[in-house]
Amino acid sequence: MTIEVAFTPADLAGPGVAGRTIFVIDILRATTTICAALVNGARSCVPVPSIEEAIRLAQTLERSDVLLAGERQARRIPGFDLGNSPREMQESVVRDKTLIMTTTNGTSTLLATAGAARVYLAAAVNLSIAGAQAARVLAETGDLVVACSGRAGDFSLDDAYAAGRLLQLALGGRRRREGLNDAALVCLDLARRYGDDWMRPLTAARAGRELIALGYEEDIAVAAQEDRFPVLPQFTERRVIPAIVGDPAPVPVA
Repeated sequence: MTIEVAFTPADLAGPGVAGRTIFVIDILRATTTICAALVNGARSCVPVPSIEEAIRLAQTLERSDVLLAGERQARRIPGFDLGNSPREMQESVVRDKTLIMTTTNGTSTLLATAGAARVYLAAAVNLSIAGAQAARVLAETGDLVVACSGRAGDFSLDDAYAAGRLLQLALGGRRRREGLNDAALVCLDLARRYGDDWMRPLTAARAGRELIALGYEEDIAVAAQEDRFPVLPQFTERRVIPAIVGDPAPVPVA
């Protein structure tokens, strides 16, 4: 069995991605926001690397079917329809829309998974469904990669803790160290340290503190709600869509 965690997209060069199953985490906020969008009826989310690429792609599609979404340094990009907040992903806004999305960290991580066999998105808001899929992948293949988005190319406490919570479910509560890289061991230790209280690591992390300073405390509160958005997003053919793992009932954004 092999379980490897990458703390940043650059760290994916270590475990490598070709032919492997990867779970991408950017809990504050891209993977949380994408879960909210899909649960509330968005057709898909298309991650792109830059503002310019987002605008160019939108111009090639039927504009009435497309929403531009994203942020730079946590703030909505000027001229975009939406930012990167799960609270913005209201059903009345996103249903049947394609979101073209670019963010400071999360979308870059998704794009760094090119060549992987399967790519899923995980956060607290879909933890149970993502954890169950991670357990299935590990049982079937004996191999799992978790890619944290980090913060500006650095380690992030929020993503690492979320990775540890995901790995706990993937391992079914087993305490084992064989086959885990050091980053995976660190994530499991963080999950044990903070226990089930999502708000503690999310507000202690640099990303959380920056969001609080900008007035986005409510986004953190949504991101900390375990299983709030029970969907398993899958990144396939350059877009994120719901994976076929049952029929979870939509939970509207409050």
